[in-house]
Amino acid sequence: MGSESNPSTVRDFTVYLTRRFPEPVSRILEPLFEITLNDSNSPVGRDELLSQLETADGLLCTLSDEIDGEALARAQRLKIVSTYSAGYDHIDVDVATNRGIYVTNTPDVLTDATADLTLALMLALSRRVVEGHNLIISREWDMPWFPSFMLGSDLSKKTIGIIGFGRIGRAVAKRARGFGMKIRYHNSVQVSKAVEVELDARYSPLETLLMESDFVSIHLPLTNKTRNLISYEMIKLMKRSAYLINTSRGMIVDESGLADALRREEIAGAGLDVFNTEPLTESSPLLEVNNILLTPHLGSATVGTRYRMGEMAASNIRNVLLGIEPVSLVNSEVRRRRPL
Repeated sequence: MGSESNPSTVRDFTVYLTRRFPEPVSRILEPLFEITLNDSNSPVGRDELLSQLETADGLLCTLSDEIDGEALARAQRLKIVSTYSAGYDHIDVDVATNRGIYVTNTPDVLTDATADLTLALMLALSRRVVEGHNLIISREWDMPWFPSFMLGSDLSKKTIGIIGFGRIGRAVAKRARGFGMKIRYHNSVQVSKAVEVELDARYSPLETLLMESDFVSIHLPLTNKTRNLISYEMIKLMKRSAYLINTSRGMIVDESGLADALRREEIAGAGLDVFNTEPLTESSPLLEVNNILLTPHLGSATVGTRYRMGEMAASNIRNVLLGIEPVSLVNSEVRRRRPL
């Protein structure tokens, strides 16, 4: 970046924040750069985003902000888009790369929190935790214990099929082993034998995994290949006693097809933390079925995880604007367009 990396000129850089972010963001960025922000928990408006991008050197955004070709065309000074998320499908990475704009994300730091939530959904569904809670709160628990009362499903000795065996998928496998579950996985590339042995995991074709698993858990990025991958036809392959869990991206699952399968009791239930549209609209078919557990995108929602995400996202911006390699780079090809 030449003279722009000189510490005496860093105050000339402006960084736009599309949200209020945790404390590490201001601590890392404010001493070095001019900061402008959408001082709200609500998404920034499209017009405001486009306006701010005209003068921004760095952008810190979230999954809710669409950083498409139109937005990037307005960003004449932009050097980095840092997303406060592991996923980056809301950013047109190809356009950014062609314009010499670094794209960074926050992988790794949310792995454990998301894997924990996955197991929480599995347990809550299979042991009918929310149903039991609601029964008591609604004052409808009017009979003492009896042998067939609110029977659920075991996790022990059941098979979990993990679709996507990256960081989070493997973290889920590690936790599932602790419950004595059998691990099957499907991935675009079969992992090494050493990883399979470590996690006692066996590769399965997708259709076989769906047919044989008692729990199916999705841990994929959203791409053209994975959009609507779990269609109604795929869901119908699952056991009637099986549960579908999705803590990755909503658009991987055909929500209407899932609602139909649940309504017809073609699977036992589903636990979803992500959706096609967030928040869910009142017309969502998912709100019309009973054998479902919905959480409002809580995968990374722990204090420690969100803190570390802020630290990484802000550090990526700081590094690129100072001419230093970022912590996590999505588009490595950009180095040829704009060497640091």
